[in-house]
Order: sequence, then structure tokens, then C-alpha cells
Amino acid sequence: MSLIVQKYGGTSVADLRRIRLVAKRVAKTYDQGHNVIVVLSAMAGITDSLIEMAYTAAESPDKRELDVLLATGEQTTSALLAMVLKSMQYPAQSLLGHQVEVITNQCFGNARIMDIKAGWIQQLLADRNIVVVAGFQGCDERGNITTLGRGGSDTSAVAIAAALKADVCEIYTDVDGIYTADPNICEKARKLSVISYEEMLNMASLGARVLQIRSVGFAKKYNIPVHVRSSFSEEEGTMVVNENSGMERLVVSGVTHDKNQARITLKKVPDQPGIAAKIFTPITKAGIVVDMIIQNTRAEGQTDLTFTVPKNDFKRAFEIQQKIAQQIGAEDVFGDENIAKVSVIGVGMKDHSGVASTMFSTLARENINIMMISTSEIRISCIVEEKYTELAIRVLHSAFGLDDDKS
Repeated sequence: MSLIVQKYGGTSVADLRRIRLVAKRVAKTYDQGHNVIVVLSAMAGITDSLIEMAYTAAESPDKRELDVLLATGEQTTSALLAMVLKSMQYPAQSLLGHQVEVITNQCFGNARIMDIKAGWIQQLLADRNIVVVAGFQGCDERGNITTLGRGGSDTSAVAIAAALKADVCEIYTDVDGIYTADPNICEKARKLSVISYEEMLNMASLGARVLQIRSVGFAKKYNIPVHVRSSFSEEEGTMVVNENSGMERLVVSGVTHDKNQARITLKKVPDQPGIAAKIFTPITKAGIVVDMIIQNTRAEGQTDLTFTVPKNDFKRAFEIQQKIAQQIGAEDVFGDENIAKVSVIGVGMKDHSGVASTMFSTLARENINIMMISTSEIRISCIVEEKYTELAIRVLHSAFGLDDDKS
């Protein structure tokens, strides 16, 4: 008897009709002889409406109380699904994060899971119950309700699967798998049957939003197979697995993009020890994540330094750097919000040459200028003008043979 964890996103439980459809799918899995744990998100749009309500009630809502409020979204869907399953004569019980003992730190709004005790779940499974868990939430060591941040239900599901050594974690969403590119941009994008944890981690961090990046990290750490599939069809989706599990090593598995990027350049910065720390320490203290960094050395002991930040943090980061420029004697600060990051990803890059030259020459043929470049063992990212994003995605998809129906 295998243990299957199924996670359903907000669109899958958007109303009672869809919750009943989810119940039928859960019941089918149970009838096949499997033990089933179901992890649910809030109904689509509910979390946003709760946040709006909180900011109407208070200009700056207390973070602890905000988590108490937001947790009610998943509490609602888990209770409703358990009710529906019981009305269908299936043994089901809903549990909240603190009842599952999803123990987190005290970072309200973006808590990190420290431990999952799951004793109550194990007792319920032993009696052949379907366990319905409210995702996205846990509690700290003092019993305060905490939430795991956007996409946190994915993390809840994979973490519970890891804690209970589940055979597979199925992530049901409104798409039917992982694609070689965004199908809304590239009509020739194809669904992958399998992808490695490492590739999925890079895709998630570089703009693909099918899986939350922390959930992929959990899956990789504990070697939990993740099946990404649609809750609206019976089609097989995409398996996210260890790259050593017999999967084909494509040179490039996907092309991603991220328009939530802005760049800042400090011109004629003194080329001295400690200058970089003076530039980036205030950014770190402000909680702003820096992505790509490039330094170009000039003559006469000076350098130009360029880095990227999320677009919604651009204004704060730019204001900080204007002050820093005065303090360190930099000549000027420039900013640009009209950029995008385009990346190619594939485990096959580890033992294939020529990927970078193919990427650069392909973009050059379309007169797309590369402003910044960043690489890793299985990824190459370029910053380009935002207006060329869609074109860059399509030509790179073709250049690396992803249009061909041969994955």
C-alpha cells in the first residue's frame, strides 16, 4: 500500500463544484488501495481579499495577526473537502497546520519549516482515514500561527511527503505540467514528461511559476518524486525527479523569462577593498535581493558596477544607492526598469560545449543586445531590453531544438 500526497491549488478548489470534483479524484485514489493525504490551498482570490481586508482594518497590520487571518483561507477549504468526502461515505478528517505540528520559525508571513512531527496524521492513516491538511500554514514553538509565504501550500505538501516518506507528491494545478517555455508566449512550447530537481530549481528561480522554489528544494533534499499535473484532466503531467534516475539528459530543457527585473549602475566607483561591502550591505539590510552583478574595471583605479534587483524594489534600492554613491565618491548612479532576464536551462550543459555561443549568436541575429550575462553549471541568463523578451524566447526555443517533437 503506497502513500500518496496530493496538493490542490486555489483554482482547483475555487468553489464547491470544484471541491466536489477534487473529492471524486481523491476518492478514486483511495479506492485504488492507496493511503492519501490531501493538502489544500485557499480558494482562488481569497488570500488576496483577506490581505485587502487587513489593510482596510489597519494601515500597517500586525504580522502575527495577519497570519492568523490568512490561515483561515486554507482552513475553509480543508473543512469543506472533508465534509464532502464524509457525505460520500469516505472516512476523512481535516487538520490545521498546528495540529499536524508543522513547526516553523517566527518569521510571520514567510516562515521556514523547522520540523514536522505528523504523529496525528500517522494515527489517522493507520485507521485508513483520508487526511485533509490545510496548507500554507504552521506554528512556531510558542503555538503562534505562521504562514509560509506565497506558494506555501506546495512547500507544505512536499515537506509532509518528506516527513512521512511518501511514495510520490502530486501537485495539481491549472496547468498540465512543466513546459519548455511559457506556452502563452511560445506556441511551440512542449510539455516535458520528466525534469530534474536541479533544472526545476533553476526554472522556478528564473521566472517559471508552476512550482514554488522551496518545495522543489525539499523534494531534492529528501528525494521525493513530484508529479505536476492538471486537476482538470486525467493526463499524465511532468515528473520532477533526481537526474540520476534514468532521465534523458537534454542539452537545454527549457527557456524561461522574468520581467520583474531592474538594473542599477554605479559609474566610476573607487576600485578599493571594502567598496563592494559598502554598496551591498545597506541593500541587504533593507531586505532587497540582489541577483546578477557585473563589474567593469576602468583606468585610474575606478570601476563601473551594475546589479539587478526585483522591479518592485527598484525605487528603494535606487534611493539607497544614490546616498551610497555620495559616500564612496562614485560619479553617478543610473537605473533601468525596462529590462528582462532570459535564461536557458539544462543538465546536459554539464558535458556539452557551445551552448553560450549558440545563445549569443541567436540573439545577435535578431539584433537583441545583451546587457548582462550570468552563468552556472546548467544555466545561462542574459539581461535584454524588455520589449524583446517574447522574440528572444521564441528564437532561443527554436535554436536549441525544443520545437521538435522529440523530448
